[in-house]
Formats: sequence, C-alpha cells, structure tokens
Amino acid sequence: ASGSPFGHPITVEQKINKTSLKVLLDIDIPIIQAPMAGVQNWALAAAVSQTGALGSIPCGMLSIEQIKSEIESFKANSNKPYNLNFFCHKMPPLDQSKLAAWEKALSPYYSEFNLVTDSNITGLRRPFDEEIADAIESYSPKILSFHFGLPAPKLLHRVKSWGTTVLSSATTVEEGIWLEKNGADIVIAQGSEAGGHRGMFLSNDLSRQVDTLSLTTQLVQQLSVPVVAAGGIASHEEIKTMIELGAAGVQIGTSYLLCPEAKTSSLHRDALTNKQSITAITNVFSGRPARGICNRLMKEFGNISELAPDFPYASIALAPLRKAAELQLSADFTSLWSGTNRAGCKEISAAELTKELWRQ
Repeated sequence: ASGSPFGHPITVEQKINKTSLKVLLDIDIPIIQAPMAGVQNWALAAAVSQTGALGSIPCGMLSIEQIKSEIESFKANSNKPYNLNFFCHKMPPLDQSKLAAWEKALSPYYSEFNLVTDSNITGLRRPFDEEIADAIESYSPKILSFHFGLPAPKLLHRVKSWGTTVLSSATTVEEGIWLEKNGADIVIAQGSEAGGHRGMFLSNDLSRQVDTLSLTTQLVQQLSVPVVAAGGIASHEEIKTMIELGAAGVQIGTSYLLCPEAKTSSLHRDALTNKQSITAITNVFSGRPARGICNRLMKEFGNISELAPDFPYASIALAPLRKAAELQLSADFTSLWSGTNRAGCKEISAAELTKELWRQ
C-alpha cells in the first residue's frame, strides 16, 4: 500500500473507499460541488452533474415552494443524480435583549446610510423538518446532505426509508465518529480552509478546527464509511493528494464561484479576483462561524463578536445595511464566503472546470 504524507499506510478497505462514491451516489467522477446558499441554484448543480460528478442544490434558505421549484428545474434539465442540502440546527428562541444590543452596536452604520432600525424577522435559515420531508418525499431524493449534524433519529429514519444516501459534515474527529454512529453513510471532512459556514455541532471551540489534510487523514483511519475531503482543494494535484490519503472523493465550492452558471454577484466576483483579498472565520453575519473574504464589518468587529445574536438571528439587522451598501457598490456588509484557496476560480463553464479538476 502506498503511504500518506503522515506516514500511515493506506489499507485495502481505504482503497475500496475510493470507488464507493460511484456506488453510493451513482456518479463517475468523485467530485461533489459544495452547496453554496445565496450564490447558486439548480443551474450550477445541473452543469456539474452532467459531467458525471455530483451537483448540489442548497435548500437551507429556501421556502418549500422554492425547494420544489429547484428540484423541478433540475429534473427538467438533467437526468443525472443531484444532492439536496439542508441545515439541521436547532432554532434557539429569539433573545430580544441580545438583538437590541446588536442593533445598538450597528447603529452608527445605520446613521451612515440614513436607515431606521427594523426588526422584521424574515429570511431566516430554516432547519430540516417534517414539513420539508413531506414536500420532497414524492421526488424520492436519492441523496441528501446535512450541515450542523443530522436530523432527529425519527426524521432521519424516515429519510433513509426512501433509500436515500445521507452525507453530513464533520469538522473534528469526534464529529465524524458521531456522524457514522448516528446514521451518516458518507462523512465530509470539512477542513478549516473551507469557505462558508463551519459544520461544527459538538463544540463551539474554534481552536479545535484543523486543516483538511490532517482531518481527512484522521477520519480515514477512524471511520469505516467513506470520507470526502473538503476545504482548500482547487486543483487536480490536490484532489490526487486527498485520494492518495484514502479519501473517497472531494467536495469543492470556491472554485465554482466564477463560473457563469453561478449566481455570484459582481461585488463578490471582484473580491474573489482581488489578489489582495484575505479570508477569516467570522460570526458577524449569521451568528455562527463561517469563512469569508475580510471586509469592513469583519475588521471593525474583530471577525468574532460576542455581540452577534445566536444563529440565525444575527442576519436580521444586517439585511438593510447590506442592501444599502450594495446599492452604492460596496461589499462592506456583505458575506463574501470563500475558502482560503482561490487558485481554482476561473471564468469558465462548470462542466469545463470539473473536467479540468478531475482529468482522470
């Protein structure tokens, strides 16, 4: 067996894992396009799936009617497999005093844009529940992925009764072990380089977050289910490294953000192509840690702020600021999600990018 960079030999079982995604997900290329809420819809997923990889549709910010519309649109344009991605966080009660303190902290920005505070609660990220399950059951979805753990056992059992393959993200070895024990068929090793929300669910301690290479290596050694590496992967060579570590495949998000099928805004695209841009993990946009390109709001709040209300309520007071700033062509209050490695970002079709990344 070939050795990994950490000196651990790859076992026969791990070599078998390399082909597991073909069986479990019915795909030819072991690349999963990361679900990226707010910057994509079914079109990017369909373009990726058509190549033989797996396209993902982010559903965490959609209404039930929107979810059904996304599925219908995908199926009208592709007969390939697709992944529906959901959040499964627990919705905490709204802490009005914390929201008021957050609005007070943001008040200088409101004055700057001549805005009036409006605590209208709309557009919150919704966790997967029975109502959503009712809506998608008739589609017999073959693949569902989850962020922030897994649904409650009864609901997960219902999903798996459809013959659905279940994926979920782990950011630590402990989370990976928990996911396998509680029903995940595939574990995504989300390294600290990954863009967007951290999938943390057993601990809020950011110091426990490790890089993709380390996490993938450890999870491959610890788990019997296939492990998919995610975070900072942007080239054929980096994919090859993860496969040699024993990963069954990779999940890639940031590299797709400049593709024409993505709905990435012009402001976001400019930030991605700016070589001076750096990323950091922040909680100021949603209340949960997520990696994005640094902007004014992140810098002035020190990236992590105790004032930010619990997820997903922090976004309530930010929505008017984001809208007002973007009208002035400013991304000062926009969540510019991105991984640390933007080398793979290219203004080419998602199909062309996928084939370039894999190259057999």
